[in-house]
Amino acid sequence: MKRRTYLAALGASSLLLGFGPVAQAQVLDLPDAINKAGRQRMLSQRMAKAWLALVLGVETHSAQRVLDKSMALFDQQLTELKAFAPSPEIKLSYSQLELEWHDYKTALIGTPPDRTGAAALLQRDSQVLTLANQGTGQYEATLGKPVGKLVNVAGRQRMLSQRMAKFYLAARLDVDAASSMAEIMKARTEFIHANTVLRDSPLATARIRQELEQAQGQWVFFDQALQKLTTGNGSDRSLTDVFQASENLLIAMDSVTALYAAIKV
Repeated sequence: MKRRTYLAALGASSLLLGFGPVAQAQVLDLPDAINKAGRQRMLSQRMAKAWLALVLGVETHSAQRVLDKSMALFDQQLTELKAFAPSPEIKLSYSQLELEWHDYKTALIGTPPDRTGAAALLQRDSQVLTLANQGTGQYEATLGKPVGKLVNVAGRQRMLSQRMAKFYLAARLDVDAASSMAEIMKARTEFIHANTVLRDSPLATARIRQELEQAQGQWVFFDQALQKLTTGNGSDRSLTDVFQASENLLIAMDSVTALYAAIKV
C-alpha cells in the first residue's frame, strides 16, 4: 500500500483523529476514557508538530488542517472527560488541564507561527502533556484492570509518534537542537519497547497483532526518516517524510488502542 493512501484506507481511525465527522460526543466507559484521555496527550504534541511545520513551510495545507482539527478534538474531549470524571481528583486534573489548555491555545493561534515563538510554545505543550498524562493515569487506576494499562501504553504510542516528529522539526529549526535530538532518542527507545509489550501481551488478539504488524511497517519508514537528522542527512524532503509518516503511524496506533479499549474482561 502506498504511504500517501494509507490515511484514506483506515477510515475508522481517520474519523477519530478529525479527518472526517466528529467522533461520538461522550465517554462510553472507563476503557474509552483511558483511550480519549491518552489521545489528549497525543494531541498536545500533534498541535505543536503542525505549528512547527507551518513555521518551516512543510505540508502547509495538511499542517493547518491537522492543527485546526486537533484543536477542535481536544476541546471536545476535554469537555467529555471532565464531565465523565468519577472522582473529585480526576475532575480537578481536568480543571487544571483546562487552564493550561487555554494558554496553549492562545499561543497556537494568537499570532502567526514564527520561529521566535517556538521555544515558548514547546514549554506550553509540555505543561499540557503533563496534565493530560496525569488524567490518563488516574483513569487507568480507577479501572484497575490489566487491560487499562495496555490501553494506556498503546495510547501513549500515538503521543510518542507525534513527539518524535515535533522534536525533529524543532531540531531543524535549531530550537535547542541537542535537547531535541536527545528527546527523539528517548522516545524512540520507549516506542520500540512498548510495541514489544503490546505484541507479547496475553490479551493481544490476532487482530491486534495484525494491526501491530501494519504499524511496524509504518514505524520502519518513520524511523528511517528520523535517522536522517542524527546522521546529518536531513533535507527538505525528509521534513515532509517525517510529517507524513508520523500521521500514518499515529493512525495505525490509534487503531491498536481502540482494539485494546474494546476488550471486555
